Amino acid sequence: MSFEFHSITAEFAVAPQLQPEHMQAAAQAGFKSVIINRPDHELDASQPQSDVMIQAAQAAGLAVQYQPVVSGSITWDNVEEFKQIYQTMPKPILAYCRSGARCANLYQLAQQN
Repeated sequence: MSFEFHSITAEFAVAPQLQPEHMQAAAQAGFKSVIINRPDHELDASQPQSDVMIQAAQAAGLAVQYQPVVSGSITWDNVEEFKQIYQTMPKPILAYCRSGARCANLYQLAQQN
């Protein structure tokens, strides 16, 4: 699997589901932090769980935050929590979920409020 991401701004990018080996690639691409917005066990057993991803991110020297958000059910509490995480994490930040869309929506909503 290749490491792919989409830059929203110079400080924020989104990606579809990442694998543990992608964390080193993210660090090499210049990211300082990762936000995991995909809940554990969301779809299938092939999805790496957050504890594995957190360990891989930390091993790559990245700050990491697990903020599970249910697809299609973003709440204002989710948006407020995302905003706090975004404001405090080192930039640039890479956020991922199943497709990247949920992360992009969280970012857009956080910027509006």
